[in-house]
Amino acid sequence: MTMTRRGRPRSFDREAALVQATRLFWEHGYEGTSIADLTRTLGISPPSLYAAFGDKRTLFTEVVDRYGGTFGAFMGRALEEESDARAGFARMLREAATSYTDPGHPAGCLVITAAINYSAQTADVERGLRERRVANVHDFERRLADAEKAGTLPEGAEPRALAVYFAAVVQGMSQQARDGASATELERVAELAMSVWPVRKGA
Repeated sequence: MTMTRRGRPRSFDREAALVQATRLFWEHGYEGTSIADLTRTLGISPPSLYAAFGDKRTLFTEVVDRYGGTFGAFMGRALEEESDARAGFARMLREAATSYTDPGHPAGCLVITAAINYSAQTADVERGLRERRVANVHDFERRLADAEKAGTLPEGAEPRALAVYFAAVVQGMSQQARDGASATELERVAELAMSVWPVRKGA
């Protein structure tokens, strides 16, 4: 009797498959990407997909985590590596302009666009992405509060208001990139956005 071996093939490259899944979710969103889309693009059967990644929701979570540590990591790096808060936010916006329009991958930010459309059955997906975006606002606010304590943010500046503002700018840049804005156009947006940075009296 000949035994048929099931499951994913020996040549299965999990990391390469994860890259392909990331592109699908990034381009089409969570709702717009089906199991059939995933298996066809990854070249594996549904059982192999489930064996490698679990269900669609679990795979999506892994994709978003991977995105945060790769394509989306520029935001955290900019704020952490620049000693001056203003320089950190300016760099973050400049790099957003470049990243969101990079022709090497779908436009915009996956975390911002992947769950714009969702159903009651996938509300947890939308909620998870919203929590990540809210966490970014909190990170912005902490960086600005640290600058305030260090005396590099002018007295009277509001860290929370500025954090929400910069989050709104980043989200808007993502959508503009999806709508076809160029890197040059978004770099100009970044420059204009930084014009609201509070200036110390007498500076």
